[in-house]
Amino acid sequence: MAKLTKKQKALAGLDREKLYTVDEALNVLREYKSKFDETVEVAMNLGVDPRHADQMVRGMVSLPSGTGKEVKVAVFARGENAEKALAAGADKVGAEDLMEDMLAGNLDYDRVIASPDMMGVVGRLGKTLGPKGLMPNPKLGTVTPNVAQAVKDAKGGQVEFRVEKMGIIHSGIGKLSFKDEDLKANFKALTEAVVKAKPSGAKGKYVRKVSLTSSMGPGLKIDVAEVEGA
Repeated sequence: MAKLTKKQKALAGLDREKLYTVDEALNVLREYKSKFDETVEVAMNLGVDPRHADQMVRGMVSLPSGTGKEVKVAVFARGENAEKALAAGADKVGAEDLMEDMLAGNLDYDRVIASPDMMGVVGRLGKTLGPKGLMPNPKLGTVTPNVAQAVKDAKGGQVEFRVEKMGIIHSGIGKLSFKDEDLKANFKALTEAVVKAKPSGAKGKYVRKVSLTSSMGPGLKIDVAEVEGA
């Protein structure tokens, strides 16, 4: 039997059922941090069944302290909109050429944005972008005449959240190197946005469980009372 490392032994001794405040959880995660700058992640277990359209939870939220991650953005636009998107920092801008590039398998993007007049082109990418959650959507602000602002938002810390099959939302809220107050501000922004996005079909308790973890750290249960409106 392989010997446990010092870190594994310490983690094994943690009380997995304890409810932590966000401050306490961040202290624990820092205590067990690895040598690289880990991402801090939130998981929210919601009282919804996303198989039903009236129980889907999805949206965008701008994290006030950013994500600490470089976001790659592709934009479908022509003419002046294309120029504005490039000026705003888009990594790739195009039309049919960008569509062909994506159909060839070049999908190394975190966000895909389109101006409304480009949806005839983008529509052909439904089976390519849809499964990866990259299909531009007017409800999420990724189909917009103001492509420059959408690029700035994506680059500046805006993240998408979407409930998974088991009723769970996962999202990164920054790096472990962030200050506590910055991570707490991001945690508050994300959880408030999820609570605000409560669907009409949700019955009973909406936010059932919340946990905080880091890339290589333990999953720590957060007191649901820390989530406003839960």
